[in-house]
Amino acid sequence: MDKPPIPTGWRKEGANLSLPEVHGTIPVPSYFGFWRKLLAFSGPGYLVAVGYMDPGNWATDLAGGSAYGYTLLSVIFVSNLMAILLQTLAARLGIATGRDLAQACRDHYSRPVSMGLWAMCEVAIAACDLAEVIGSAIALNLLFHLPLTLGVCVTALDVLLVLLLQHYGFRLIEALVVTLILTIAGCFFAEMVFSKPELAAILGGLVPQAGIVKIPGMLYVAIGIIGATVMPHNLYLHSSIVQTRKYEQNAAGKAEAIKFATIDSTAALMFALFINAAILIVAAATFFKAGRHDVAEIQDAYKLLSPMLGVGAASLLFALALLASGQNSTLTGTLAGQIVMEGFLNLRLRPWLRRLLTRSIAIVPAVICTFYYGEHGTARLLIFSQVVLSLQLPFAVVPLVMFTSDRRKMGEFASPRWLQVLAWTTTTVIIVLNAKLLLDTLGMTAAPR
Repeated sequence: MDKPPIPTGWRKEGANLSLPEVHGTIPVPSYFGFWRKLLAFSGPGYLVAVGYMDPGNWATDLAGGSAYGYTLLSVIFVSNLMAILLQTLAARLGIATGRDLAQACRDHYSRPVSMGLWAMCEVAIAACDLAEVIGSAIALNLLFHLPLTLGVCVTALDVLLVLLLQHYGFRLIEALVVTLILTIAGCFFAEMVFSKPELAAILGGLVPQAGIVKIPGMLYVAIGIIGATVMPHNLYLHSSIVQTRKYEQNAAGKAEAIKFATIDSTAALMFALFINAAILIVAAATFFKAGRHDVAEIQDAYKLLSPMLGVGAASLLFALALLASGQNSTLTGTLAGQIVMEGFLNLRLRPWLRRLLTRSIAIVPAVICTFYYGEHGTARLLIFSQVVLSLQLPFAVVPLVMFTSDRRKMGEFASPRWLQVLAWTTTTVIIVLNAKLLLDTLGMTAAPR
């Protein structure tokens, strides 16, 4: 049996298992045919896709659609292509090296640099968690009239759901995630039918326009969309959970695992593309078309959808999809936090303790915002959280692209030249857009209030 070359470019000879309690627990027998193997490998991509359709995306997509019509559809499309590329690299890293991205950083960089990257990633996870907290609280408020501040506190209890699901196996988590994704997709398919968007306008929106970069307000929302779409903690997550499959630990087995993981994540992220595009399209077809360019609050969209579309179920479906989105995101947030902490620090905490620590960081600003500003502060905080995510993205993307391009670390699974060019081009675009946003925000041109 052929053995893959042993990578020699790491500071440490070996790495601890990533998510050891579920590592290699899902068998993929070699006698399976193509479709059965595809089914066995399917799942991790959908857990990753959850992060691309969380409540933070809703805020940026609603703001972009109501303020600028279909123009920012091109940003959603390009961001999704970036996400597919980067998640493919994350899966490649995990399968080829047996390390998740956090472990790879710890085994490559000095301790001070590694600790700095860990701190950056924790900020990103907290920002993502903040969006989930607020989104879930808004959904509970819309559906059950629960006060926002109380709803924010209630969301901390989702740790119990995560613990229960983990106890019954990883496949159950994946099945629940897929079910919730299909619920969200079904709700927004109905919203698309209700809003009757113009096909020509949708196709026109897929073409990038110079105004996206030139107009500060549009750039701010565009960066938020990128931050909400290409999420840094998802790269750590994906590089770990692809290792839950028990594939052959040789060159052929790893090559096959990379192939099926790529198909899985690409298919799952196409669901995310549909949902994000649908949110913006519904906002453009409903609010922008009617001259309501100020609808950035999720609550406002909920109140206006049914009367403006003349369909009583429109608002209810909107809120139901939001609740499914918020709860779905909590499942992957727990795993990402565990992977990052264990990978960078080699420190294991009980999942419920890790989740409560992360939730506490997110709940404090959410409670303050909802208490002092009420409903009208939540949209601003949601969009700001996504901009924070985008600003943290280079600190995850640069190491990922660098590692997967290095043959000393990856052996025969190092990215081919064409993939390296695409990856570094994507990284450069992200860094340049972030730099321009920072210059605009710091005073060259003020971001909109």
